[in-house]
Amino acid sequence: MRIGDVGEFPVIERMAEIVGRTRPDVAVGIGDDAAALDLGGEDLILLTVDSQVEGRHFVRDRTEPQLLGRRLLAVNASDIAAMGGRPTHAVVSVVLPPELELAWVEALCTGLALEADQLGIGVVGGNVARSGDGIVLDLALVGRVARGRLLTRGGAKVGDLVLVTGALGEAAAGLYLSEHPEVAEADREALLARHLAPTPRVAEGQLIAASGLATAMIDLSDGLAGDVAHVCDRSGVGVRIHAPSLPVSPGVERVAARMGKQRWELALFGGEDFELVFTVPPDAADGLAARVSAEAGTPASVVGEVLPAGAGRWLVLPDGHEVPLEPRGFTHF
Repeated sequence: MRIGDVGEFPVIERMAEIVGRTRPDVAVGIGDDAAALDLGGEDLILLTVDSQVEGRHFVRDRTEPQLLGRRLLAVNASDIAAMGGRPTHAVVSVVLPPELELAWVEALCTGLALEADQLGIGVVGGNVARSGDGIVLDLALVGRVARGRLLTRGGAKVGDLVLVTGALGEAAAGLYLSEHPEVAEADREALLARHLAPTPRVAEGQLIAASGLATAMIDLSDGLAGDVAHVCDRSGVGVRIHAPSLPVSPGVERVAARMGKQRWELALFGGEDFELVFTVPPDAADGLAARVSAEAGTPASVVGEVLPAGAGRWLVLPDGHEVPLEPRGFTHF
């Protein structure tokens, strides 16, 4: 049986069955945005890793290496943010073809350093190896979160409201524009930036966790439909998402129309927005959303509600009809 026939998440589950071990110092193991380690002290230690693979995550000719360096760190910082934590230290592994120009590597490291400085992260080591074909970049990131403030995918409660930070679909719109340089779009540069160098919502994640009001959280790497399904799986709940409530910018709406899609399709299935999705009891949702907007400068919107597991997972279309919410989005296989 080939992994392409099985799919990404069943492969992860099978790997976890083989390598996963119960240890007293592991507060959260395989299956969340980051691992949480209890090594004593006031904070839990967070640990995550992610890759950027040429031809899969980026195309060398269409990607400035400095932006790729920023992205490499940003997507990992988003995982730490989803746990309510603060990223602190990183190590980087780069696998490079020998014909690659040194200037490309220098620009990559410049972007990495800029993002690290902005987020207060120390890049403290790594590895360099030769590839046979193409570039592979791996970054492992350590963070911290105070005891009692850790958020996971597994705490959503029936009746909670589902909120998202920022606007959705912009990375997918930016990807489309990067593949179609002939398309004129007023928001082209802003959408390209959202695709090439996303902004991890670290301050927002810490604020949400510190409030003590949120019950679960995840970052949007695979698309809202796919990532909210992870919350449902871990929390043992259902969900209803309202398409008209999804926050979409005018630029995304115009790109979606050019692609022959509805505006909410990019928001729901586009992926790689690296916003945060979190669940909050209904009496606290508006207040927490207002606080995130006021203190972090990032809007937060109510887009759905948590249902009992037996009620299923639903999408309310703009015409009011409900259809099953398909957990499709980005997957590696």
